[in-house]
Amino acid sequence: MTTMTETSARFREFKMPDVGEGLTEAEILKWFVQPGDTVTDGQVVCEVETAKAAVELPIPFDGVVHELRFPEGTTVDVGQVIIAIDVAPGSGDAPAPAPAAAPVQEPVETPEAEAEPKGRTPVLVGYGVAESSTKRRPRKGAAAAPEAAAVAAAVQAELNGHAAPAPAAAPAVPAQAGVPGGRPLAKPPVRKLAKDLGIDLATVTPTGKDGIITREDVHAAAAPIAAEAPAAVPVAEPVVAAAAEPHAAVSSARETRIPVKGVRKAIAQAMVGSAFTAPHVTEFVTVDVTRTMKLVAELKEDKDMAGVRVNPLLIIAKALLVAIKRNPEVNAAWDEANQEIVQKHYVNLGIAAATPRGLIVPNIKDAHDQTLPQLAASLGELVTTARDGKTSPAAMAGGTVTITNVGVFGVDTGTPILNPGESAILAVGAIKLQPWVHKGKVKPRQVTTLALSFDHRLVDGELGSKVLADVAAILEQPKRLITWA
Repeated sequence: MTTMTETSARFREFKMPDVGEGLTEAEILKWFVQPGDTVTDGQVVCEVETAKAAVELPIPFDGVVHELRFPEGTTVDVGQVIIAIDVAPGSGDAPAPAPAAAPVQEPVETPEAEAEPKGRTPVLVGYGVAESSTKRRPRKGAAAAPEAAAVAAAVQAELNGHAAPAPAAAPAVPAQAGVPGGRPLAKPPVRKLAKDLGIDLATVTPTGKDGIITREDVHAAAAPIAAEAPAAVPVAEPVVAAAAEPHAAVSSARETRIPVKGVRKAIAQAMVGSAFTAPHVTEFVTVDVTRTMKLVAELKEDKDMAGVRVNPLLIIAKALLVAIKRNPEVNAAWDEANQEIVQKHYVNLGIAAATPRGLIVPNIKDAHDQTLPQLAASLGELVTTARDGKTSPAAMAGGTVTITNVGVFGVDTGTPILNPGESAILAVGAIKLQPWVHKGKVKPRQVTTLALSFDHRLVDGELGSKVLADVAAILEQPKRLITWA
């Protein structure tokens, strides 16, 4: 499903859809068509990058490309027109679309925009922008429909693998937001961001029009730094393939300036928010993993593991899952809005993966239910998909705990920052041959250092130590995978 508008019986416009869980912008990476090209319903016309992943956009109708509104490399807000299609080529009596040089109107966040949606159209992932048949000025005291809960329920239903229910129409009620003691004004995606970062919207100073809280306001409240001014909205102009990229890196003899956008921008915002909202504690343990390395070598020869990749990360992942089973309180999240600790009875295991577009953390859904061969297959698929840049936004949502393997870079250990909304992250250092006291004698053994960072609001020192000690014990004696599982 896609987002589009009709400008006449001849020309139709295709808008930037919401390609994942309330994201508000995307960068056009590549155009696959040019003005004059014939397109058919379902044909991919461009590739865009959101803050989470690269996504290909199909066109929802047949016709001939009339104009491309933005060049490659431009970051476009959700809801802005990116391409115009002539659906009746050859008929010259139809009026032409508006001149491309006219400035693009940025969607205005108003109480009515949140209060009176005509209906949300399902798009690639998540929900698209609401369409309205009329354009009106914001009215003071406008009605505000309680749609935030419906949108959240639809997103959660999609993540759980169910069809997202269509939001039911509700009668308008008098708005109480924006008045002293009332509900703060903010769109559903902004409310979700505030919830993920543990920010009470009542404490945020709004800078948006009519007192609406924006994403920048939430990030400013989460970090003790001044929020940067938003970039100017690009002007909608017809472009061709050879158009210069407006966001290219600028180099001089002494320095290079690289625009922060896409995945890198999302990482920066998430890490700042996590570091300044969750009190981090990190504990370390150095462990002899010689027996684990022998088990890995044996599993590579096991016929039941044929066709899947077996490596130390597989055993470490399984060890963490067993440790969580023995200490389930560690698998939780902090709900700031309701002042509750939410204990999860499932484990969506995140694996930090380095990709050409930056570090991303996709997760294996319900990893706690998977056998060792299934977990090996899931890890292999996750890594391959991430390196190919095909990880979907849904694959990166809903994680509960994460593993980051810094050892692949030869690093001994580190103090990882929690993925927002998660309670713990395990860093695995390089496995090296070192002198180690084994059975009363100094011998060369395979040794590594583990570091567990956790949210001290959820996990106290005793619980964190138990989890880390259990992981270390399993890696030292892998037979515990059988006796403890």
